[in-house]
Amino acid sequence: MPKILVLYYSRTGNTEKMAKAVAEGAKTAGNVQVDLNYFVEAEDLGGFDAILVGTPTYHHDLPIDIKMLFEEAAARNIILKDKPGAAFGSFGWSGEAPKFVLEIMKNKFGMKIAEAPLLTKYVPDEKMLDQCRALGKRLAESLIP
Repeated sequence: MPKILVLYYSRTGNTEKMAKAVAEGAKTAGNVQVDLNYFVEAEDLGGFDAILVGTPTYHHDLPIDIKMLFEEAAARNIILKDKPGAAFGSFGWSGEAPKFVLEIMKNKFGMKIAEAPLLTKYVPDEKMLDQCRALGKRLAESLIP
């Protein structure tokens, strides 16, 4: 059974709402295991078939927790090559952190990035949460033979 990680960081709860919707959507695809987590060890990343990361943008950058996770995974040579990856997040001003996540996934780890990140300003509305569910479902369905 394919395993999907929906990892998120959220200080205000907005990105957390998006992460929960992504996980809900992934679960509707059927025969997949979905882990929704606020924290994982770098070594655990290799055990997932796909990784979706939710991150807000703070001061035009990634939160330190997400940045350190990727740095540790790189230092430990965690293999993520060709695994599907996606990103999403909320922001107040600039919104580039999910784009940075996709760049790291693609350029550092060789992951497959199929689409642009989902971004919302401040609190996600129901339309955005539906888009999050659809993202989770699409990614999960891509793993099911």
